[in-house]
Amino acid sequence: MRWPTKNNITMAMHWLVLSCKPGDSLVFHFSGHGNNQMDDNGDEVDGFDETLLPVDHRTSGVIVDDEINATIVRPLPYGVKLHAIVDACHSGTVMDLPYLCRMDRLGNYEWEDHRPKTGMWKGTSGGEVFSFTGCDDDQTSADTPQLSGSAWTGAMTYAFIQAIERGHGMTYGSLLNAMRSTVHEIFDKNKGRELVEVGGADFLSTLLGLLILGASPPDEEEEVNQAPQKTQEPQLSANEAFAVYEKPFSL
Repeated sequence: MRWPTKNNITMAMHWLVLSCKPGDSLVFHFSGHGNNQMDDNGDEVDGFDETLLPVDHRTSGVIVDDEINATIVRPLPYGVKLHAIVDACHSGTVMDLPYLCRMDRLGNYEWEDHRPKTGMWKGTSGGEVFSFTGCDDDQTSADTPQLSGSAWTGAMTYAFIQAIERGHGMTYGSLLNAMRSTVHEIFDKNKGRELVEVGGADFLSTLLGLLILGASPPDEEEEVNQAPQKTQEPQLSANEAFAVYEKPFSL
């Protein structure tokens, strides 16, 4: 087992797209801590870059969304499909994809254009990328013990697994709806009492650590906020706009 250090995560991203060919279906999953920082190259609509925090982020630094996009999005060739599943705080646009799925006032999904005004290319080299993330860029993601009854995992990870196990012939739109409904149910049921926001840099909770290392729920000193004020909303983004209620979901 390798620790999720910055170097190991970066090497794994390079390995993921190395020698991929038409017909390949790739999956990138990160469940841990995320943050944001001021954008330094003008490619962000909101002025902030989203980041992933590896276990050694204090000494090696964070992984910025620009780097993620350049490593596993831009090189993706025609005929290759990538699904990114990122359960972290401030992860809404962490893949830096051109289109983010939003819900309009009538409750219908529409695509929000996130292409940089600078003209910087954030798409692929012909491949398809779909990203499911734990929350919006200005939100934090919570942990819950409901997946196993003991080990703590991300609420979005739990919602994603539940939706996949229960759904047959799902579209991307119905999957996103199911995930959001499950997250809302968790928050409504617990009213924050059994949820812990992983919003502080001192708390790193990864699915790998929870399931393999046997990590336990955080102590009171480590808890950032046991009563989240705003329910997190799982997000969907893609390299191209598409009909979310028509396109079948398939890993």
